[in-house]
Amino acid sequence: MINIEPTARALMLSDALQTFPNECCGFMFGTEDEEGNRIISEIMVVDNAKEGDKTRRFEISPVDYLKAERHASASDRLLLGIYHSHPRHPAVPSEHDRKAAQPYFSYVIISVHDAENTGIRSWRLNENEQFEEENLGFFQFNLS
Repeated sequence: MINIEPTARALMLSDALQTFPNECCGFMFGTEDEEGNRIISEIMVVDNAKEGDKTRRFEISPVDYLKAERHASASDRLLLGIYHSHPRHPAVPSEHDRKAAQPYFSYVIISVHDAENTGIRSWRLNENEQFEEENLGFFQFNLS
């Protein structure tokens, strides 16, 4: 199970909407318990470093990856994964996404069609290097 705190979720969605029609990307930080349940409490937005058509692909620069690792270490959080958007496509990983994926990371994909039509799903590679969907939860705050 992966849970995304409200502020982190809002920042991911904002990044996806502001970057549309291009793909956005960034890192996710948080904690993981003994059962493997993850809580995403913070994100780091990075520029899509892909040369050429950014509407169908994203790339994260090695410099940004290093910054994310240093940030995780300095903030005593785990670097748990990467999020990116799929403009005008479902929140399902492509074959390109699968080939670039790493086993430990969670991959949150945000589908963006317009400001009112978004979707969010999370995926992880299994032992056969195929994506399996993670149960995705969002923290809700009761203000009453």
